[in-house]
This record gives sequence, structure tokens and C-alpha cells, in this order.
Amino acid sequence: MLICPECAYEWNPNEVPEEEEALKVKDANGTLLQDGDKVTLIKDLKVKGSSQVLKIGTKALVRRIVEGKDHQLDCRVDGAGEMMVTAAFVKKA
Repeated sequence: MLICPECAYEWNPNEVPEEEEALKVKDANGTLLQDGDKVTLIKDLKVKGSSQVLKIGTKALVRRIVEGKDHQLDCRVDGAGEMMVTAAFVKKA
């Protein structure tokens, strides 16, 4: 066992460190989403702070998946630009 002199953390150098689990986010159909996936909206969505409405079938590109309880997808939405979208309102294209 090795011990860190600053924080007293102990570890075995022979053990392989467990890789951090990537965030697992599923779309409305239960398909796992990843960075770079193309998705389409399954519901009309109002854009908060604007009078704009994103229509059903609007396409978006998932730029990255972030940890959050309401908005998990950082997307580039066609005709609307960059915004956060909830995974429950999209399906993988």
C-alpha cells in the first residue's frame, strides 16, 4: 500500500483504477445517447425567455452530454442555435 503524505489517502499500486462511468442518458425510446448523435424533437417545446417554439421533428446535434436533472443535452438546434434540451423530449435520428 502507498500513502499520500499530504492527505493520507492509501492505495494499492497493483490495482487497476476503475474508469469513471460515462453519463448514461437515454432518449424517449430508451436508446442510449452519446456526444455527436443526431436527434429530433418529439414534442413542441417553448424556448424559455422567448416567444419562439421549436416544432416537432426539428433536428438537433448533441454536442455533449452534461450532468443535470432537467437538461442533459447541450445541443445545436436547427434554426435556433445552441441550447440545452431535456433527453426525454428527443429521439435518436
